[in-house]
Amino acid sequence: MPKAPIPDQYEGRRVVTSAQMIEADRRATQEFHLPVLELMERAGRGVAEHSAAWLEAKLGKPVSALTLTACCGRGNNGGDGLAAARVLRQKGAQVNAFLMAAKEGGYSPEVQENLRRAVGAGVNLLAFSDDTAELDKRLAASDALLDGLLGTGSSGKPAGLLRVAVQRMRASGKPIIAIDLPTGLHPDTGHHSGVFVTAALTLTLALPKRGLLAAHAKKNVGELKVVDLGYPPQLL
Repeated sequence: MPKAPIPDQYEGRRVVTSAQMIEADRRATQEFHLPVLELMERAGRGVAEHSAAWLEAKLGKPVSALTLTACCGRGNNGGDGLAAARVLRQKGAQVNAFLMAAKEGGYSPEVQENLRRAVGAGVNLLAFSDDTAELDKRLAASDALLDGLLGTGSSGKPAGLLRVAVQRMRASGKPIIAIDLPTGLHPDTGHHSGVFVTAALTLTLALPKRGLLAAHAKKNVGELKVVDLGYPPQLL
């Protein structure tokens, strides 16, 4: 049987490649003067709102009765994850956030600010380590997980502590909510790298990415929703 074609639209929005999304993000900040920190805040709030509604429907408990763990990378996807973790904590959930160590030069100012805000809101911040005992303990005690490790701008096979994080998240057996796309899935093709997250829900940001709508990716994407970031109509 021929492969089902990837649609041009999803939820009323155009389906884009990773290059098109990166260009839309660039234009949003440079031409339309939307600060990265503001976009990160919108992403975090949107992810938190969608996650809370989905978790309450699926688990039958209010978000205030849940324990959640966010696994965050060092880049903007991790910043989105920290923002979502903070909002979910403000909704009453107990929230852990594991964060990848920064490369030389430190985190971006936007990630640093979301880190500060998350800790101030009571998110329990932890660091990834080769010793997975603490990570495994927190994952086992969680009702669900947030995948904020890698976003659309990343490709290739997760390695090092990223690989460990993905493997432990999968081994936990907990439902995973992916921010933008499941870590390890290619945004354009939907194929995985061999090290990948299998999400129950994927909350893609601003515009749906082609790879998420490929038929073979469905089992790793789970339910797919688009989080509105308030981009100008010209970008959508």
